[in-house]
Amino acid sequence: MTPFMFGPAARRLFGVFHPADERRATRSAVLLCAPFGHEALRVHRFYRVLADRLSRQGVAVLRFDYFGTGDAGGDDEDGDLDGWAQDIAEAHRELLRRSGALQISWFGARLGATLALRAAPQATPPVQRLLLWEPVLDGPAYLQALSRAHVDELALSHSLPEAGWTRALRKPDAFAGECLGFAISPALREGIAALRPHAPGRLGVQHVSVLAPPADAGAAQWTEAVHALQPGAQVSLAPLEHPLIWTSNPHANNEMVPAEALQRMMSELHGNH
Repeated sequence: MTPFMFGPAARRLFGVFHPADERRATRSAVLLCAPFGHEALRVHRFYRVLADRLSRQGVAVLRFDYFGTGDAGGDDEDGDLDGWAQDIAEAHRELLRRSGALQISWFGARLGATLALRAAPQATPPVQRLLLWEPVLDGPAYLQALSRAHVDELALSHSLPEAGWTRALRKPDAFAGECLGFAISPALREGIAALRPHAPGRLGVQHVSVLAPPADAGAAQWTEAVHALQPGAQVSLAPLEHPLIWTSNPHANNEMVPAEALQRMMSELHGNH
């Protein structure tokens, strides 16, 4: 495992490269695209374990921080969807350079999955496959869920004594610029708010697999829209239930690395190389 900085001088990114075990090297690699904010914290351990296991199976892996997040350059307020999509394309090139892989797949959870979709048409050479874990496809609903989680955390941490305070904090514009300790720039909020499941963009990749709970109506609507607008697209939707709560801190019933989800990702990412 090698931590390093990469990317242009004006937009330095932080990455951690997990080389493939030489005894099992497959000449394939996986790029892990992180979610946003607190959700990125929740899956940090999951991504680390997934990367370690894939590398031991002969698949090189790159984890990285977008500009303005984690240990990358920039400030919290610098985040936006287009910029982060460009960061994914940059990380794709870096992973190719370091791994010498012939085939690269991308894995993303939540907003990281959405960003992978956005970045795929820019990837050179093309991405072989996208594996998307509960992608954010309905922007307004996602922002509303983040706002609810933010208020719930405030109520829990500060023991708000009156229900009226909580109702006031739930107004749509009460926390437009932040969520659970992470800044949401106007450009980022605008980009997320424009996301709609019925309006998929160009895929730019041969095969896309979406994993989401059966109750995720947005994932089903998006998949149907892709098939209707882009006949022949190899897009599949499969159910995946797990105990991880994206916007909650770990506790007894909220695992950091759900075994069933980890096994599924390993099967999907290693089994296809």
